[in-house]
Amino acid sequence: MKPRTRLALSLAAGLALAACSRTPSTAPGPDGTPSQAQLEKETADEFIARVNAEFAQLMPELTASQWVAATYSNEDSELLASKGNERFLARMQQWVEQSRRFEGKEMSPATERAIALLKLGTAMPPPRDPARLAELTELASRMEGMYARGEHCTGEGEARSCRQLGQLEDVLRNNRDYDAQLAAWEGWHTISKPMREDYVRFAELVNEGARDLGFADAGELWRAGYDMSPAELSAETDRLWSQVEPLYEQLHCYARTRLEAEYPGRGSVNGMLPAHLMGNMWQQDWSNLWSLLAPYPRATPLDVTGALERQYQASLNERLMRESALLDTDGRVEIVRAAQLEHARAMTRQAEEFYTSLGMPALPGSYWEKSQFVKPRDRDVQCHASAWQMNADATDVRTKMCTKPNEEDFTTIYHELGHVYYYLAYADQPPLFQNGAHDGFHEAIGDTIELAMTPGYLQSIGLVEGQAPGHEALINAQMRMALSKVAFLPFGLMIDRWRWGVFDGSITPDNYNKAWWDLKARYQGVAPVTPRGEEFFDPGAKYHVPGNTPYTRYFLSHVLQFQFYKALCEAAGHQGPLNECSFAGNKAAGEKFWAMLSKGNSQPWQQTMKELTGGEQMDASAVLEYFAPLQEWLVEQNEGRTCGWQAATAPAAQ
Repeated sequence: MKPRTRLALSLAAGLALAACSRTPSTAPGPDGTPSQAQLEKETADEFIARVNAEFAQLMPELTASQWVAATYSNEDSELLASKGNERFLARMQQWVEQSRRFEGKEMSPATERAIALLKLGTAMPPPRDPARLAELTELASRMEGMYARGEHCTGEGEARSCRQLGQLEDVLRNNRDYDAQLAAWEGWHTISKPMREDYVRFAELVNEGARDLGFADAGELWRAGYDMSPAELSAETDRLWSQVEPLYEQLHCYARTRLEAEYPGRGSVNGMLPAHLMGNMWQQDWSNLWSLLAPYPRATPLDVTGALERQYQASLNERLMRESALLDTDGRVEIVRAAQLEHARAMTRQAEEFYTSLGMPALPGSYWEKSQFVKPRDRDVQCHASAWQMNADATDVRTKMCTKPNEEDFTTIYHELGHVYYYLAYADQPPLFQNGAHDGFHEAIGDTIELAMTPGYLQSIGLVEGQAPGHEALINAQMRMALSKVAFLPFGLMIDRWRWGVFDGSITPDNYNKAWWDLKARYQGVAPVTPRGEEFFDPGAKYHVPGNTPYTRYFLSHVLQFQFYKALCEAAGHQGPLNECSFAGNKAAGEKFWAMLSKGNSQPWQQTMKELTGGEQMDASAVLEYFAPLQEWLVEQNEGRTCGWQAATAPAAQ
């Protein structure tokens, strides 16, 4: 998730222009906005030039308040973020209202596109009433704060023990005990219960704002931002899912068989995968189940996590040896933290080297000074990884993570730097064009790089041993990637299917949780093993719901990244199976990639797509080409088994 996308998408409406007097004033407003007389003389091109200038001026205040709220999470920082967002949204509403006077008039194509993006670029459109605008921003900040400070506590008094998300995720990642995993999973899902009432009101307010902009509801507004109609976008995602669904079903069938062998009688729920056993709090990535799902465990392992942990431990031991053996507890804690920070920076430097090997610039010095690399000891923060563009000229870019030495976080760094390099590439565009060609493009950049992190690449940077060529090594490598990429696809689809239903009223507040699990069953084939009634608000246990970040972008990115990857491999002159390509160090591929990134959102995404790939349509055929060896292997493994699941069957309590 990247806040710059969220920022651009939260450019919303809140306050209408003040009523005009009969005699227009020629003096600017107290906040520097043009007078009514000045507005009447302004051309459409002049209007957009002014909006871009004002946007650039206002942006640092908004991003700074959001950064503080994310990295110093408390009620005070929530208030600052809420008020900063409120002021910015009010100005955005003024711009939207002012733009209406140019409807039907001639203007340059660039200005016409900028005005359209101004009206569409809002994931959180507030109502015009200033009081409701303030209420909306307060709700948004409060829900994000609940998530950031969420923890599950047990016991009382001196026996009281509390665990935050990272600690609970560690249980799912490392502990194969059925009951321990269930306790950790259920524990995190308690933190979202207080959000339910706030989210009901939040949905009402953003729907009101969407209607003020001429949309039926907020979901329709979200779907309108893809250079196609909302109905076309819905149909497009259905079409893409139909292409990849058979591959997911084979992976699901294989995983279920392995889980049923590991947990006899408890490894499935009516043919579905138990939610707490998938190694991930939301079942969106199954990589942590490698020990159970590895096709050929005796083949040379791709143990990236083990290599990273060994590197970290060596660095820590070296630091400890340099210090006195009589260190007190606080001194040792500080040394451990210094080692964690040093290793997180080293992991990030490694990711940066991939981008610079393509001919892209080094990260600015301020990035290393201002980013959050590890979880601070002294305060609550949002550990959800994100990338930040703090100002319009991208001289201040950052990432925020609570990095640990494991494969998941290592690849996440490559993903987040994809956002950062997009910021750097389109920094010369006007602010209204500083975004991805569509939001799925932004999410796909770093993941395209991740696809090029082949076993050969990982070996070249010392994270895995040499891979013996052969069928077993190939299937292991394919499975490693599928547990991340293929397992994610239905999850990337269902979150916005839930929110679209909430916004259009087909999912009512008294069915929030049931509808959530119905969709998870339908698309993911995942179910809880204990009843999840309406006293819970399980959608809120996923950051992007309280954070109001549209999620279809992630589904689209998991298709686009394979298209981008194939195009860059072709640019690099790769010959052979697609899954063997790494374009690391190839300047021709880097030049083509950078050219695409530099366009930002200045033209329809179809044109940007054509310039990179030669085609104008999103297509999952590259996904299927990449995973063809694995899909054939999975079909063989699943032969004779009954695959699929009955999504309409209610999960039984275990």
